[in-house]
Amino acid sequence: MTAAPVTPSRPLLTAAGRAIGDYGMIRDGDRVLLGLSGGKDSLTLLHILLHLQKKAPVNFELAACTVDPQSPEYDPSPLKDILAQLGVPYFYESQPILESATRHMKGDSFCAYCSRMRRGILYRVARENGYGVLALAQHLDDLAESFLMSAFFGGKLRTMQAHYLNDAGDVRVIRPLVYARERQIRDFATRAGLPVIFENCPACFSMPMQRYQMKNLLAEQEKLHPKLFASLLTTMKPLMALQGPET
Repeated sequence: MTAAPVTPSRPLLTAAGRAIGDYGMIRDGDRVLLGLSGGKDSLTLLHILLHLQKKAPVNFELAACTVDPQSPEYDPSPLKDILAQLGVPYFYESQPILESATRHMKGDSFCAYCSRMRRGILYRVARENGYGVLALAQHLDDLAESFLMSAFFGGKLRTMQAHYLNDAGDVRVIRPLVYARERQIRDFATRAGLPVIFENCPACFSMPMQRYQMKNLLAEQEKLHPKLFASLLTTMKPLMALQGPET
C-alpha cells in the first residue's frame, strides 16, 4: 500500500500549533530532523510536520532518522519505503545499544540509558547532515509521568523541556506534542490507519517500570479529577520553558 500524508485531526493540529508558537520551536529556514521510531507518537508527529510544511507561513525542511537499538523484537525496516513514498529524506542508524547496556549500565534504568544513547546518535546525524533542529514526539502524558517520577524518586521538580539547546550548543531540541494527550494521538493513529511499528523491548519489561506505575496512577486520578492534566500543565509550564540543556 502506498503511503500518503494524512491530515491530522483538528485538536492535534491546534495543540501542536499552540506549542510551536508558544515556544518558538520552528523558524523560517529551519532544517528539522524528526526522531522516528515508527510508533504512534512519532508517526503522528511526522504527519503533523508534513501538514505544517504545506500550510504554515514558515518555510522549513524535514527529514527523519530512526535509531535501531538492535532489539530482536523491533523491526523498523518498513519505514524506509514509507518515508520514500512520502518524499521525506531518511536516515537509519543501527547500533548495539541493547548489548552496550548490559556491559556499561551502572545504577540506571535501561530506558534512561537507551534514551541517552539514542539522543547522542540523533545529535550526530543532525550535525553531520546540517539539521539544526531535532524534533521529538513526547506528549503531555509523558511530561506528567516524568514530573511525578522526578518528584517521587529524584527529589526534584523537573520534567522534559519543550524547547532547548543541547549541551554542544549546535542542535535545538523541540517537542511539538507537549500540549497533546496520548489518547488524542492514539485515536488519530488508529482512525488514520497509520502503519505503526511496535517496539517491545524485553529488557524494559524485565525491570521495574516506574513510568508504567506513574501512568496508572495518573489514569486513576484523572477518573476522579477530570481536569487533572490541565492543572499539571499549568504546574509544569515554568519547568517546560527552561532554556538550559536537559540533564
